[in-house]
Amino acid sequence: MDLGIRGKTALVCASSKGLGKGCALALATEGVDLVINARSSGPLEETADELRALGVSVTPVACDVTTPEGQAQVLEAAGEIDILVTNAGGPPPGLWSDWVRDDFIAALDANMLTPIALIKASLPSMMAKGWGRVVNITSQSVKAPGYVAGTARQVAEAGVTINNLLPGIHATDRADALDGGVVAAQGITLDAARAQRQATIPARRYGTLEEFGAVCAFLCSQHAGFIVGQNILLDGGGTNATI
Repeated sequence: MDLGIRGKTALVCASSKGLGKGCALALATEGVDLVINARSSGPLEETADELRALGVSVTPVACDVTTPEGQAQVLEAAGEIDILVTNAGGPPPGLWSDWVRDDFIAALDANMLTPIALIKASLPSMMAKGWGRVVNITSQSVKAPGYVAGTARQVAEAGVTINNLLPGIHATDRADALDGGVVAAQGITLDAARAQRQATIPARRYGTLEEFGAVCAFLCSQHAGFIVGQNILLDGGGTNATI
């Protein structure tokens, strides 16, 4: 299926590895030019080279996008984008007693305030052009899309859609960190920890970056203009709920 987005420009945050990279790869395969972001320039440049090999323009911006300075830097480099994919690393594994106020503030900055800032900066030009796509990579724990729900319904008539992707466990560094925590806590092997977690997923496996990226690319496509303000769950059936 031709997604009809060849020649569009996308900003994909936290895209040097993991789910963000999966989304960037899927968009590049569809001919979308990219602005990609991560904190470390080394892995980011490597990913940029990988994406350029697919025949698209790639602008890497190494900065901390959770800060106002980082947001300004990446937005200046991106210019008037057609597609925005927001993304941030998940919180560290641990117990309720492990986190202090600064940890919660950092999580709010990364997972709520930064996406809102980027959305607000990107919407005016999308609305003026009559077309745009915003996809927020959040968490399977999200039930109602909050700010996204109201904003999505206000801009839909301008041809702009905003939706959330809710990942379960995928084969990323995040999964490795979580499984490593189980290894340390239970004194078992990494393979045993993975098998233990996979047994809780009806699909009996972790998701792949390729299938996650493909769903992101579809939400960014010309065919997804009637999907507005939705939470799309990609968790192999791990969440036992219908809404």
